[in-house]
This record gives sequence, structure tokens and C-alpha cells, in this order.
Amino acid sequence: MQKDTMAEAEEKRRRDLARAIEEDFERRREARKMLERGWELNMNFVSGNQFCDLTPAGEIEEESTAFYWQSRRAFNHIAPTVDTRLARLAKVRPTLEVRAFSDDEADIKTARLSTNILKSVKSRLDLDKVIARATLWSETCGTSFYKVVWNFNDGNVIGTDASGHSIREGDVNVVALSPFEIYPDSLLAESMEEVGSIIHAKAVPVSEIKEKFGVELPGRIIKDFAFAPYSSASGWKRPLDGDARPIGEDREILIERYIRPDGEHPEGRLEIEAGGVLLYEGPLPYRNGDRGERTLPFIRQTSIPLAGAFFGTSVVDRMIPLQRAYNAVRNRKHEFLNRLLSGVITVEDGSVDAEELAEEGLYPGKVLVYRQGSSAPAFLDCGELPAEFEEEEERISGEFILVSGMSEISRNSANPTHVMSAVGLQLLLDQDTNRMQMSVESVERAIKEVGKQILHLYKQFAATHRLLRMTGTGGHTELFYFDASDISADDVTFETGYDRTPEQEKEDILRLLSLGLLSDKEGNIPDETKNRVLEALGYGSAENARDISALHIKKAERENVRLAQEEVEADEYDDHALHLTEHLRALLSGGEADAATKERFLRHLSSHRRKGG
Repeated sequence: MQKDTMAEAEEKRRRDLARAIEEDFERRREARKMLERGWELNMNFVSGNQFCDLTPAGEIEEESTAFYWQSRRAFNHIAPTVDTRLARLAKVRPTLEVRAFSDDEADIKTARLSTNILKSVKSRLDLDKVIARATLWSETCGTSFYKVVWNFNDGNVIGTDASGHSIREGDVNVVALSPFEIYPDSLLAESMEEVGSIIHAKAVPVSEIKEKFGVELPGRIIKDFAFAPYSSASGWKRPLDGDARPIGEDREILIERYIRPDGEHPEGRLEIEAGGVLLYEGPLPYRNGDRGERTLPFIRQTSIPLAGAFFGTSVVDRMIPLQRAYNAVRNRKHEFLNRLLSGVITVEDGSVDAEELAEEGLYPGKVLVYRQGSSAPAFLDCGELPAEFEEEEERISGEFILVSGMSEISRNSANPTHVMSAVGLQLLLDQDTNRMQMSVESVERAIKEVGKQILHLYKQFAATHRLLRMTGTGGHTELFYFDASDISADDVTFETGYDRTPEQEKEDILRLLSLGLLSDKEGNIPDETKNRVLEALGYGSAENARDISALHIKKAERENVRLAQEEVEADEYDDHALHLTEHLRALLSGGEADAATKERFLRHLSSHRRKGG
């Protein structure tokens, strides 16, 4: 009896907690309702649906015309501005390099390993694509987020469970999130550190909830735009309630509430709820703080930060009033031009068939019959196009440049200043870059924080011996064996470097060749160096057809991978000098840490020396 009472009390506690989470979520939704509508308005204007506005009730409403004949075309200046800013920000792709905390050999080794872990994760996740998606959201709505988590269903298979399912070693995942999914406890917090808790809410299929949590929910149709933004034929548009397009049936809103550590819960809290059912409760899962403490797994990125606000703003917000004025001027101008070209006909009442004249107009060669004694139909003198149209259009175009920070030279490759020198043009481009500095710094800070959290998660979960394979320039393969004890994200300093473009790399190689830095003592370029240079310049296949030394190098790299696991004997037909160089490079790279692997390498090197004479 007592057990039944305790079970009922526990069930009631879980129901109350689930209800409290839903109520908290609804309060946060209502508090930022106007912000969401502003983001939706921005999305409409970027996509070209520019004849809508917010009502006093906070809903997006389509604007109606005063007369049926009024022109309503959108002359979109916002989209190319956003495209230009995205193209500029696409170059902000920092390569996270970890600098050793001291000159100690252990710190140097940790820094080298951490750097290669970050490079491997970047390549595996296509992190540039994730950053591009987050930047698109931040440039459109003002804010975006990254969520860094550990996926236990990712990574290499290390065994099977009792039911025959594969057990994987797990790996890091980085996801870009829109601002619609994140609900902070305070809209006045100016950074993630000032937020006490965050709710991550999204619509997911009930089948996914059953697979992850073992709870079967009935599901429903989600029509809320915040969970189902979609692109219609006219662009991003919030549908009316009666004509809402659902994102799918059998879905439910999954609410994850992350709470920072406090006195009552020193390890924080993670509470997950969906459909009125508490799915999970427990401490925060990740030790992703600077000192290994548990904290929120979210990173914020803003386009333009606002004082005293958690969510930032974007140039789209600033350009919407100008876009409205520009559309109005251009449409009224076109209406005036149409009136001049098509004409306005004055007709005496009863002198002609008015319906026929309205349908056909006065086309060339038309025989017009009008009543005898009445005035002939004539075109009304509409005057000339007022100069104010041109002046207002030019003034608004100039304000677009001022507000967006993108000059004509950046947006459409025009040079209105007629600057001809290369230095002058570069100064104009640098000015546009300086105007975007806040956005650039926000991307850099976000990526640095993503790198830190990635290393913290590897430190926490990479408990087993893991193999990291890296491919360097020219196809060079490096192997790194590590576990959690080899990683540190606390004793290192992150440096932000930038990936060079292929053109810059080729120019650097040609400069090194012209300086003779790639030649040996006799002034000749070794075959190995020549192969790598040709491959870097894009002529690797041509060189491989002429010289087989590149094939020997590839074979040696494959042997490096095999030697990490098994004994390999040198072949008689090997180019032993090239093989020795590649194997020594692998040994000196610091990747092979265990003694058994080194012994296999040394025996393999001996077989090359023995067979090569």
C-alpha cells in the first residue's frame, strides 16, 4: 500500500513538473511574441514579399491597395545586400589552432593533438556549412545559435549489445539553430553568461520521441509559424489560421529546459517534456565549461548586438523603411509613365461606345465613330515626369548604402567615385569590411567557443583508445592515437587563423620556387618536392603519368596506416629512399604514441635498409 502511495506521489510530481515546464515555455513565448513577428517580417522582405506589415495586435497582415489599378511590384534591394554580406562573412572561416600553454613537451603535444582533433571534426561535420547556415539566420533575423552535443550513435562501431544492436564510440555534433527555437529566461541578458536557463523547443515526429525516450505520444498537427516556417510561392509568408500549412502530422513540440548550476542543483538541470509528459530529468549532461563545470551547450552569434537585449538586430530591420519608400516611389513612377504612354482619354458623355473604347483603347489605325455635333475623344495632357521622382529615387538609393554599410563597389561592382588606382579601390573595400567588423567578431567568437566545447566533450567522453586520421597537403596521411587523458581545453590558448584560398596558396608556392627555397644544395628540385608542387598546383595526375615516385609515396602512406595495427614487410620493388622518408615523417609527426607501433615502424625501416642495400 505504501509503495502504491509513493508511486502515485512520484507520478503526480512528474505531471506537475511537466505542467510547470509547459507553463514556463508559454510565458517565454508570450514575452518575445513581437520579436518573432519582427523576424517573420524580415524573412518576408528578404524573399520579396514586401507588401505586408505588423498590425497593432502583433500579427503580420497583407497590405491592400487603395485602388485596383495601383502597381505593387517589389524592387528588392535587401536581398542583394544580404547576399553581399553573406559572401563577405563566408571568408570568415577561422581555422582553430591550439597554442601550447608553455614550452613543456607535454603541452606542445597536447596542443598539436587538440588542433588536429578540431581539424578532423571540422572536416567530418562540414563545419563551414553549419557556420554558413547560422550566419544566414543571424543576417536575416539578427541572431543565431550553435548547439554542441555528444551523439552516442555516431562514430566507429566498437561492439554489439545483447539485442544485437551496434555500440558506437560516439562523436561530437554541432548544429546551427534559428532564433525561433531558443527561449531564454531573460530578454534583457546581453550574453549567454547572464542567462540562467534556456529552453530549446522544436517540433519533432512522435516516432523520434518514442525511439529516444520510449514514450508513445498521440501527436498532432503543428501549424505555428515559429515551428513551421516555410517558403511559399511568394516567399516567406505567415499563413492565416484557416489556411495554415502544417509541417506534418503526428508531431509534438519537444521542450528541453537547460538550467545553470545553482545552490540546489550544483550540476544544473536538464528537463525534457513533450505532450504533457516528462521524458527526462537529471543534471546537465556536458562538462563544457572553461574549468570543466557543467554549463549550457549553446553559443550565440549576432549580426548587430543591441544594448540591454539578448537577441541582436540585423541590417534587414534598418532597411525595411527605406525599402517601403523605394517601392512606393518606383511604383508611382511607373504608374505615371504608364499614364503617359497609354494615355488618359477624355470622352463626351454619349458620343462614343464607352465600353468598346475602354476595352480596345485608341490603337493605331482604329476607326473611331462618334456622335455628330459632339466633341471628338482626345488624350488628356498629363504633363511631364516630375524631376522629384528621380531625385527621391537617388536619395533613397544613397540611404541604402548608408544604412546597409555596403557601397556600390561591393554590392554590384560599380565604381561611382571613379577611383582608378588599385590602392584607392582597396581602401573602398576595406571601408566596407570595417563596417561589418561587429558581425565578423561575433562569428569569430562563436567559432572559438564551439572549438572549446568540442574539446571539452572529447575530454569527457573519449575514454577509450581512439584513432584520428588526418590527410594533409598532397594526400599525406597522419595517424593520431588518443584518449581523454591526452586532451586538455584548459591549458591551451585558442588562436584564430584563416584558410587561404587556392589562388593564394599557388602564389605562395611560386614565390618559394622563385626564391629557390625548395631546391637542394645543388640547386635542383627533388622529385618528391616536384611531385608535391605539381599536385598543389593542380597537375598531380600529369606528373603521376610521367613519374612513378608519387605512387611510391602513396604506397608508403598506406603502409603507415597498416603499421599502426600490424607488421608490414618492405617489398623488393619499393623506392626505398622515398619510403624511408615517408615512414620517418610519420614517426616524427608525433602521432604514433605507443611503443608497440614504434617498434613495428623501426622493424619496417630496417627491412627497407636491408633490401635497399
